[in-house]
Amino acid sequence: MNDHSPRPTDPPASGEEGAFGTALANASILIVDDEPGMRNFLSRVLSPRCRRIEQAASAEAASKLLDTHHFDIVILDNIMPGQSGLDWLSEQRRVGFFAEAILMTAYADLETAIQALRVGAADFVLKPFRSNQILNAVARCMDQKRLQRENFLLKYELLSEDHSGRGRLLGRSPRIEDIRQMIGRLAPLPTPVLFTGETGTGKEIAARTLHAMSDRAAKPFVPVNCATLSPDDAASALFGHVTDADGRKDGLLVHASGGTLFLDEIADLPLPVQATLLRVIEENRIRPLGAEREVPLNLRFVFASNTDLEAKVAEKRFRADLYHRINVMQIPMPPLRDRVGDIGELAQMFMQKLSAQLGLPPLPLDEQVILRLARYDWPGNVRELRNLVERVLILREFPPEFAAAGTVAGPEPVESLQAVERQHILTVLTACDGNRAEAARRLGVSRKTIDRKCAMWDV
Repeated sequence: MNDHSPRPTDPPASGEEGAFGTALANASILIVDDEPGMRNFLSRVLSPRCRRIEQAASAEAASKLLDTHHFDIVILDNIMPGQSGLDWLSEQRRVGFFAEAILMTAYADLETAIQALRVGAADFVLKPFRSNQILNAVARCMDQKRLQRENFLLKYELLSEDHSGRGRLLGRSPRIEDIRQMIGRLAPLPTPVLFTGETGTGKEIAARTLHAMSDRAAKPFVPVNCATLSPDDAASALFGHVTDADGRKDGLLVHASGGTLFLDEIADLPLPVQATLLRVIEENRIRPLGAEREVPLNLRFVFASNTDLEAKVAEKRFRADLYHRINVMQIPMPPLRDRVGDIGELAQMFMQKLSAQLGLPPLPLDEQVILRLARYDWPGNVRELRNLVERVLILREFPPEFAAAGTVAGPEPVESLQAVERQHILTVLTACDGNRAEAARRLGVSRKTIDRKCAMWDV
């Protein structure tokens, strides 16, 4: 840029300070201009309001900075020695440019505007400009990035098959209390967590509870069911890609940055993608497909599996190094049949929630209905219970095996919930040949709990 080019006017009065604070507070910005006066002016305007400001005096210096740092926005002069800003921007898009670009130009001709749109410039400002004009442009870019991310995540959640995992971790059984305490201890830490257990035991709910209790609660929680990812598209969906045809497409990991990524059914992730994921977890950086440049991440990784991952490792269907990396803290989720005391609370919660969603009046859940629910084995666990309640609301009656006395033929046995619990524990003890330690392990309770119950029952 030559010395006779138009210059910006002075910064605005101090009364304008803070007007852009919310939008700019977390912005990381790179200023690219060959004129020191322009770089210093923009730094003075932006530094008090933004998280980080870097300067580059040439396109070559800017490229080196992009290779080592991540920026949200690049403010770029179009007329520079050697290579124009638009040519540089077009070149960077091909190798992996993940920031928004604001073009500064003194010549507002139609051809420049069209070329700026083609190479993906988010905005451009005409020289001379006031400081509030560049602040407005940066604030618009940051708001646009935020809205695009929120829109993507909202659409992604709406397209998910199962929306039942958005509740909270319910129950007062000893096992659930232990899990709740463990989640509380892990929530403030960056440590990966692996939830295991049968299908429908509430692994996603537990993961959401972990996220909600962490300092990332205000950031996205992005659930990904690995079983639904196409083997051909899994890497692109997770890590993103850069192509000449459709430019840059951010993956789910980028959209989740700052928050929590929940990878459900991790055993179904294709082996080549497992290798890439291991590197991402280790380095907290990704390289989108087709890109020559890496993108830094700030993610909490949480995983879940309903299969035996050790067996998958032995079968060479899951990478051993990835398994050991994600298995730092494993939390087994108990099946519903091992927490019969929670069935009444869960059924009541589903009845209230689903009746409101369906616009149907709730059906009563008296003690006899809850007792019949408690005697059932629930192979589909909490998800099966939810589906049963929804079906009951639609049909306006319980199936015969769950209906209260007087609504079905046959006598109703006189039994309390405590009796159901006693019968279940004694059944497990019998299956363990009286080994109380093993019974406690299977039931997910402490040995002291089994000893106390047996003493109470004189067993």
